This record gives sequence, structure tokens and C-alpha cells, in this order.
Amino acid sequence: QVQLVESGGGLVQAGGSLTVSCAASGRPFSAYVMGWFRQAPGREREFVAAISRNGGSTDYADSVKGRFTISRDNTKNTVYLLMNSLKPEDTAVYYCAARAGAAIATQTASYYYWGQGTQVTVSS
Repeated sequence: QVQLVESGGGLVQAGGSLTVSCAASGRPFSAYVMGWFRQAPGREREFVAAISRNGGSTDYADSVKGRFTISRDNTKNTVYLLMNSLKPEDTAVYYCAARAGAAIATQTASYYYWGQGTQVTVSS
């Protein structure tokens, strides 16, 4: 069992930056691949970024590549998403998720544990 709690969401102007965090508790954090997903009103939840168990590998959605950076600190049981050059279309509830196993995945169905989400709103 893994519990995930996101924080750091808020309101930011277009072009600005924001970092959201996800703190994990329960089983050893380093045993899980971590991912960030987002869901805008009226849209399906979509993949944003993922990071391997030791942080050595990452993957990003094309829409955020070059603007967002995922990282993790296994000593603090926390995964981060640094978001730069934010756009109004980045507005969504951002969720972190965890999956057992070694492979990074981009599908929501591959992740078993989910946080409650944190709202990110980008104003134009």
C-alpha cells in the first residue's frame, strides 16, 4: 500500500513557473516508478511525465517536453514536477501515481496508486 499526497498547485500567469510535489508513504518509495498525469474539465486524464525508480530515466508527453521536468528524491520519498513556460492549456488537476515494476509507463491503467490531485490554473 502506498499513499500519495500532492501539493504545490495554484494560480500562475502564462509564461510563469510552478513546482508541484508528491509525498509518498507506505512501502519503500524507491520500489515504484512514479508518474504525473493531468485532467482538464471535460477531458480524459492524460500522461504528463514519468520517472524510473532510481531517477535515471524519464519520459514526457510531447506537449510538455522541454518545459516540464520530473525528478525524485528517494531519501525524502517525494517526486516533483517543475513546470516552466506555463500555458493556459496546462490548466488541469495534476495527479501523481505509482506503479510497481521497473518499466516506465504512460498509460493510466499501468499505475495502481493515485493521489487526490492538486489544481494548477494558468491565466492568460
